[in-house]
Amino acid sequence: MNEGTSVLLGLEDEFAVLQLSRVDPDTVKIVIEVIDPEGACPGCGVPTSRVKERPLVRVKDLPASGQRTELWWLKRRLVCPEVHCATVTFTQQSTAVPARARLTTRLREKIGSAIASGNRAVSEVAGEYGVAWSTAHRALITMANRWLPEPEPTRVLGIDETRARSVRWVLQEAGWKRSDPWMTSFVNADPTAPGRLLGLTPGRSGACVTEWLALQTPAFRSGVELVVIDPSAPYAAGIRTALPDARIAVDKWHLVALANLMVTQVRQRITRQLHGRRGVATDKVWASRQLLLTGYEHLSPKQRARFQAALAAEDPTNEIAAAHAVKERLRMLLAEHEPHLIRRRLYDFYDAAARADMEETTRLATTIDTWWPAVLVALTEDVTNARTEGFNRIIKQTKRVGCGFTNMDNYRRRIMVHIALTRGQRPAA
Repeated sequence: MNEGTSVLLGLEDEFAVLQLSRVDPDTVKIVIEVIDPEGACPGCGVPTSRVKERPLVRVKDLPASGQRTELWWLKRRLVCPEVHCATVTFTQQSTAVPARARLTTRLREKIGSAIASGNRAVSEVAGEYGVAWSTAHRALITMANRWLPEPEPTRVLGIDETRARSVRWVLQEAGWKRSDPWMTSFVNADPTAPGRLLGLTPGRSGACVTEWLALQTPAFRSGVELVVIDPSAPYAAGIRTALPDARIAVDKWHLVALANLMVTQVRQRITRQLHGRRGVATDKVWASRQLLLTGYEHLSPKQRARFQAALAAEDPTNEIAAAHAVKERLRMLLAEHEPHLIRRRLYDFYDAAARADMEETTRLATTIDTWWPAVLVALTEDVTNARTEGFNRIIKQTKRVGCGFTNMDNYRRRIMVHIALTRGQRPAA
């Protein structure tokens, strides 16, 4: 057949098209054979062109020009000329169709890429290309081994956790047991370098951090200078064990979240004391609850007037205002980077917490005092866990597509390959 047909189908490097016919309006049948009539014996390496038989084998391939293809490979089973060779006969091999494969390499790559880069369900892609679920999943596993390189060394390591599955109760011999699986992610959080998800491991304990770091190279461990985490004592303990020379920094966003939680707790307590119930829409403080959590400098003059009116009407003890002042002092502290300004803002924060003299504000001040060395590192080095939180969003999207994963290895693989193909290299800040 015309050589142009082989070029059109992308088979000209190894194959020649022998026959092309239409099966139905949407399907064409293609019969191909290897161009080279000779082949080297895999046992002794001696070339031969002596043919024993020509089996016709069906191979799955990509659609051609918008049409489904029935690809048939007319193979050559060759006879080894060496009488003492253990390999008596063998079939010709091809890089486009590996030995004992029923899918072409390009179809396998296309299936794996469609699942990973498109973040699509395996069953959806398998149905599109007319293969079994297990075949599509094996294609993903094969391509994942090629797409996932070893984690590169980084100066700043970000660590955070995401819930792998919803909480469920499992009946065991000893009774019902609560199942609450988590996944810890490790990210290149260096703001001067492109971001990348380095790895995932089940759990959210210090042990899982230590185990993952132990699997990395000595060069990787020695290159980590800063580790950014949430205020998590288990994570901090695991880091001190695995990376004794690395400094720990606490993400500033989570500290502001703790301050907002403190303000909310004070507001709820005052509302119960004042009305004997929880807040409702007719309460001015409840209606202005989002204003309490917003940075005061971001409020418009109209919002500030609503804010002041709500406190004047439903904060008789001035405790909500005091809690809000403590929260704002903490925000000011976390916005500083110069040591002398940090010391000044830290004094203002502790002074406001002492003046407020409430259980909620004291608890927040105690938390800041406990984590102060790590907070100071975050302020002076200007590092955050924002990049890690960004990857967590993609992890959650992958979990939604799969409607949850029962196999943690599959869950990890889907996340890693999707990010490696689509957002593996985030630009430097």
